[in-house]
Amino acid sequence: MLKQFLNLKLSQKLSPQQIQLMKLIQLPTQAFEQRLKEEMIENPALETGKDEEELYEKDEFDNNDEYDDYEGSENIDTDEINIDEYLSNDETPEYKLQANNYSDDDEQYSSPLAAPTTFHQDLINQLNTFILTDEEREIAEFLVGSIDDDGYLRRDVQDIVDDMAFTQGIYTKEKTVEKILHIIQDLDPAGVGARNLHECLLLQLRHKTPTESVDLAIDIIQNEFDAFTKKHYEKLLAHYEISKDQLKKAVEEIEKLNPKPGGVYDSQSRAVEQIVPDFAIRIVDGELELTLNGRNAPTLHVSKDYQEMLQTYKDSRDKSNSQKDAVQFIKQKLDSAKWFIDAIRQRQETLFVTMNAIMHFQQDYFLDGEETKLKPMILKDVADMVGLDISTVSRVANSKYVDTPYGTKLIKEYFSESMKNDQGEDVSTLEIKKILKTIIEEEDKHKPLPDDQLADILKEKGYPIARRTIAKYRDLLDIPVARMRKKI
Repeated sequence: MLKQFLNLKLSQKLSPQQIQLMKLIQLPTQAFEQRLKEEMIENPALETGKDEEELYEKDEFDNNDEYDDYEGSENIDTDEINIDEYLSNDETPEYKLQANNYSDDDEQYSSPLAAPTTFHQDLINQLNTFILTDEEREIAEFLVGSIDDDGYLRRDVQDIVDDMAFTQGIYTKEKTVEKILHIIQDLDPAGVGARNLHECLLLQLRHKTPTESVDLAIDIIQNEFDAFTKKHYEKLLAHYEISKDQLKKAVEEIEKLNPKPGGVYDSQSRAVEQIVPDFAIRIVDGELELTLNGRNAPTLHVSKDYQEMLQTYKDSRDKSNSQKDAVQFIKQKLDSAKWFIDAIRQRQETLFVTMNAIMHFQQDYFLDGEETKLKPMILKDVADMVGLDISTVSRVANSKYVDTPYGTKLIKEYFSESMKNDQGEDVSTLEIKKILKTIIEEEDKHKPLPDDQLADILKEKGYPIARRTIAKYRDLLDIPVARMRKKI
C-alpha cells in the first residue's frame, strides 16, 4: 500500500561569494596579506594605492564605483565594439603593484627572516662527520627519515628492513640496521632515535658525566622503571637501601631529561615565527581604545585603465567575435575587483565590530589585566551584541590575536562558560581554573592534594564544584594527578 507524505524542508545555501567572504574573515593578518597578493596577481583590474589623478576623495570602498555608470556592463552591445586599436601588444594594461598600503602612523610588524636548520637535516649533517660506506649511509638516511618529530624511531627494525627492500631496493639485515641505529643514537640531541621512553631516558643518562647520582638513575630506569613512573619512592628506598637524599638527587637527574628530544628543534622553529596581532587595545585617559592592524585595511581601487577601456569599447563601432570575448573578460575582471573591494570592507567591519563587542564585554579585565575579572562569555553573547551569526564570531575569535597592555593573546582565550558560586553569582570557569592552578602551585609537594581535597578547598572559597569537574579542569591545565606531583 502506497502512502503519500508532505514533507516541508527549509534550507539555505550560501552563494560562492558568501563562502569566499567567510574565508576572508577567518584569515589572520599574515594569511590575509598573502591572499591579497594572490588576488592582485590574478586580477589586473584590481590596484592598490591612491589613484594618481584624484587620490579618491570619496571612500575607496564606496559601492558607487565609476564603472557603475555603465549600468554594469551587462547591457553593453558587443556588436558595436572594436578592441584592437585600444589593447597594447601584450593585452595587459599597466597598473601599479608597489604602492605603499600603510600610513606612516601604522605600526609595522615584521617577521624574522631566519630559516633554521630542520631537525632531520641537522641529523643528516652530523652523519657527514662519520666514515660510512655507501650502503651504510643509505641505511642511516632512511632511519633518520623514519624518526618522528619527537625524536623517536617508533617502527620495528624488521619493518624497516622490509620497507627498505621494497621501496628503496636496499637489501640488508637487522643486525646492520641495529648497528647504524646505534650510531644515530650517539648524535645530538641526546635520546634521539630511541624506540620508547625507557630507551630515550637511558640514552640521555648515558650521555651524562658518570656520578653516583647518574649511576643510580641509570639503574632505576633500567631495572625499576615501573616503580619510578608510579612514584613508589618507598619501594625504591627499600630496594636500594639508600637515603631519601640519595634518591632525591637521582630523581632530579632524571627530571632534567627531555622526554621529547626532537621537540627542542620544534620549539626553536616556533620561536622564529612571529605572531602578528590583528587588533590592538590601549588605555587612553582611562578609556579603552581599539584599533585594527593597518595591514588589514589596504587601499584598493578598480583600475582606471580597465574602466577607460570598457568605455572606449562601448563607444567603438567596429565589430568582431574576438572583441566580444575581450569585453566579457574585462567585465568579469571589473566585477571581480569590485566584489573583492567590497568583501574587504565587509571583512574590516566584521572584525572591528566583533572585537569591539568583546572589548566592551570584558571591559573590567582590559582596564587592569586581572584575569579573575574576566566574565563568562560564549559566542552567542557576542553574536547577539553585534547581530552576526555565531559561526562568524567563531571565525574571528579562533584565528585572531589582540595586542593588549598585558600581552598578545588569542581572542578565543577570553571565552569561557559560567557557573554559579555559593552566592548565586555567575563566575567564569577561567577564574576557577586560575584559582585551582594557584592552589596546586602552593600545595605541599611531599603530600600533594587529591581531587576530592581540591574540591573541598574550592568549596570553602565559595565555588561548589564536583570532584569530576576538578579532574576535568586539571586535565585542561595539563596538571597530573596528585600521585604524579609527589616529590621526595
